[in-house]
Amino acid sequence: MIYLNYAELINKIQNLREQMIKIGKEKGLSNPETIKYSQELDVLIMKYQLLTYKKSG
Repeated sequence: MIYLNYAELINKIQNLREQMIKIGKEKGLSNPETIKYSQELDVLIMKYQLLTYKKSG
């Protein structure tokens, strides 16, 4: 998945975080669906950090 700009990536992170919180409240933090969202969020945050690091370095 390629993101055209930071705003698009940040928007995706925010949306995924909201979904994860909602599912976590409904089904529990150890539910496989909550964990799936958490792992996807980890990947996006890592991409954001790499892009930020490259831009500043």
